[in-house]
Amino acid sequence: MKRIIVDYSKLTNDILDLLVEKFPMGYGYRDIITFKNAKGETVRAVEVKTKETIYLVKISLKLE
Repeated sequence: MKRIIVDYSKLTNDILDLLVEKFPMGYGYRDIITFKNAKGETVRAVEVKTKETIYLVKISLKLE
């Protein structure tokens, strides 16, 4: 299963629908995954899964 980090502004409609389906009332602190990217920057994201891919949707001002 592959993991893809994607910014909220670059979401496709399909991934956006999955995000809304998984978090219809919004996400909480327990839903946030924090990790360091290849540049050493701290990234906060929420996880959305399909059969083949795990999407880590970066939390931006639009999502907060």
